[in-house]
Amino acid sequence: MSAPQDPRRRGVPGPAGPRGDRRPRQDPARRPAERRRQGGPSGRPAPRPRPGAPQQLRLGSPRPRLRLISLGLTLVMLVFVVRLLQVQAVDASAYAAKANLNRYIPVKLSAERGSITDRNGVDLATTVDAYDITAAPDLLTPKTAKTHDAPRQAAALLAPILGKDQADLEQKLTDNPRSQYVVLARQQSPQVWNQIKDLKSALDDAAAKGKGTNVLAGVNREAHSKRVYPNGDLAAGLLGFVDADGRGSAGLEQQLNKKLAGKDGKRVYAQSGGHQVPTGDVREQPAVPGSDYELTIDRDIQWAAQSAIADQVRKSGADRGYVLVQDTRTGQLLAMANAPGFDPNDITTTDADALGNAAVSDAYEPGSVSKLMSMAAVLQEGVARWDTHVVVPNRLPRADRAFADDIDHPTWYLTLNGVLAKSSNIGTILATEQLAKTKRQRNQILYSYLRKFGIGRPSGLGFPGETPGILAKPQDWSASQQYTIPFGQGLSLNAIQATSVYSTIANGGERIAPTLIRGARGPGGDFTAAPAPKKTRVVSKETAKTLAGMLESVVDDQQGTGAKAKIPGYRVAGKTGTSNRVDPKTGRYRGYTASFAGFAPADKPRLTVYCAVQNPTKGSYFGGQVCGPVYKKVMEFGLKALQVPPSGKQPGRLPVSYNPGQ
Repeated sequence: MSAPQDPRRRGVPGPAGPRGDRRPRQDPARRPAERRRQGGPSGRPAPRPRPGAPQQLRLGSPRPRLRLISLGLTLVMLVFVVRLLQVQAVDASAYAAKANLNRYIPVKLSAERGSITDRNGVDLATTVDAYDITAAPDLLTPKTAKTHDAPRQAAALLAPILGKDQADLEQKLTDNPRSQYVVLARQQSPQVWNQIKDLKSALDDAAAKGKGTNVLAGVNREAHSKRVYPNGDLAAGLLGFVDADGRGSAGLEQQLNKKLAGKDGKRVYAQSGGHQVPTGDVREQPAVPGSDYELTIDRDIQWAAQSAIADQVRKSGADRGYVLVQDTRTGQLLAMANAPGFDPNDITTTDADALGNAAVSDAYEPGSVSKLMSMAAVLQEGVARWDTHVVVPNRLPRADRAFADDIDHPTWYLTLNGVLAKSSNIGTILATEQLAKTKRQRNQILYSYLRKFGIGRPSGLGFPGETPGILAKPQDWSASQQYTIPFGQGLSLNAIQATSVYSTIANGGERIAPTLIRGARGPGGDFTAAPAPKKTRVVSKETAKTLAGMLESVVDDQQGTGAKAKIPGYRVAGKTGTSNRVDPKTGRYRGYTASFAGFAPADKPRLTVYCAVQNPTKGSYFGGQVCGPVYKKVMEFGLKALQVPPSGKQPGRLPVSYNPGQ
């Protein structure tokens, strides 16, 4: 009987296998590993493939591939992170600037130019709405505009509206294709811009329907005020004009340009396709308007002066002429008229020689109106009185010549008053020879008085192109100048200086620097008065009063040369002038300068009027005949416009001559 089988060994080969071979017992802990190595789940050896049987595919581990993919993604992300840091941190400002350059459009906000008015607030120069038509050439390139000839199409559409040459417009649009700004036309009216705007809208509608492209997408406008002179040529030489860029180019427009112009502002807005993005960012720096200036000029008196001188220049066939009116009490100029003039609204058809202000830029020899200064020196120095006797021969030999008066005459027996009334050159030389014992001393004394009156130095206006005149130092006077300067030849001045000489006597011997500006009103509306003009004592009140009486003899006495300047009801003090004229083209004497200067009422002066006509060729060339009537017309109008009462009493006439036997 066989022994019972151990249940724990059931199914397990015993020490001796089926074939009797014995195998060592294995450690149970190592069995799983062995099974894995042997490939079977129970530890049995994997069956060997039979010859001819298909091989079994074994899959590799996925973990290496996952690691490779992860590494690749990490490198890609690292590249993006580095680039992002470069764009947003390192080069942020540069890229932002490029973005703004392409997206944002800068527009200049032009400041409104200040107005210029007369003393009563009447506009002499003002501004109206206008536009500069601009374009962005970079929006007209083939790539942006989606057409190869956008600049040509745009130029063809704009030329008839702007009144410009099509080729010129096309060149502006193609000169710099990268530019975002070019000016096509300046100071166009609102109506012109409305036409362009309507045309742009029509092109937009067509483009939306797929019919072409809007070649005017880059065309815009800038508000740019246009300068207008409501009174045409009135005071044009004084006001000047502005150039195409709106800058003052002459006259007060140039002198006051910085204050009149104000300060431009700037507006930057987002755009797309040539149109502002409604919700886009807008940055704006407002413009600061220019100051308004109030002049001392009276428009009505200016009109009277300009009409009178223009008429006389035309009648005399003269080169030019000017008239100035000054308030003797304040030095304020009430009129400054030139003929011929020009219209500052359109200077394209005006002769360049007429564009300036000849009243301040012309330097000429004044002639006998200058004798007043010589007489002032003689009286102030006390070497003669108004009634001093002066024997005036027909000829006076001095230096290298014999001096004469404007007419041949027998020996005259004149008072010093008569020398001025009859405008005797010889008598003036004889009077100034009494200033000192030597020529050198005489010349120095006369020179000092001429300088006090403002000759050879700026008038104080600071006007563009103003000449100080010519007055050589006394040691440089030639032999003949020592005798010609006392009667107004051999020195030169401008019309402002000549006017100021007579206003000085009218004001009791005190010179007040001439002024043109009463004050300015800034952007805030506050009015600032102009600084008080400089005052200089030239001669005493007594001397000035005596000279005023002597000047009355020139107009009122039958022997005086200024009878045509009489004004009924008013006492008039004045002096004629007729001088040889230096031709500015040749530098030689040719023709004459006719002039008249004076003030009224002589007993209580209010206005000074000065008139000069250069090179009259028709009729008389004497100052009393040519300028006397102009003086009368302008002075009479001015006195009535200012409601100056007539003189209360008639003057006591000073003797012009004396009887040598008495």
